[in-house]
Amino acid sequence: MKTVLIATKNKGKAKEFEALFAPKGIKVLTLLDIEDAIDVEETGTTFEENAILKAKAISEQMNMTVLSDDSGLVIDALDGRPGVYSARYAGPAKNDKDNYEKVLEEMKDVPDEKRTARFYCAIAMVGPEIGTITVSGTCEGYIAREPEGEYGFGYDPIFYVPEKETVMANLEPAVKNKISHRANALKALEAKLG
Repeated sequence: MKTVLIATKNKGKAKEFEALFAPKGIKVLTLLDIEDAIDVEETGTTFEENAILKAKAISEQMNMTVLSDDSGLVIDALDGRPGVYSARYAGPAKNDKDNYEKVLEEMKDVPDEKRTARFYCAIAMVGPEIGTITVSGTCEGYIAREPEGEYGFGYDPIFYVPEKETVMANLEPAVKNKISHRANALKALEAKLG
């Protein structure tokens, strides 16, 4: 498999996948490269359901192997929110800054020791020869009090990574791509594919 289609139009996510697959000699295409790509509504109640929905629909349309991920931020003090609604937490506009500001507002009275959270990534790979394969990965951390940093996207400015002693948005992409939930899910996928 020299080409894999990633079921995303998110440029930040596409860059991460390209960086992860390039060393393996695998070319990454995304939905931004495909004319008339269908838009699959994420109606699942779990990250896994959403990833499978997208990968299956697009694999059937394109008749090729498709990798889809659904990922987001799971905060213990918010009973797992924003969860599967991470991208549209502050509304349908999918605005990163509005999303993390809503989280910070909801977390303002939560003490430091109760600010535990994780990024969660479910990956589904669907193809004519392989059927459906699912894996997941996490990255554990805490919700910071204020946003900072210039790298990444989404909730990276407020996600504190204890092992790096800073927020995800302060980590250069090469560093993030070694420890992220997406990287951990891809390692699990690699192990499954052999």
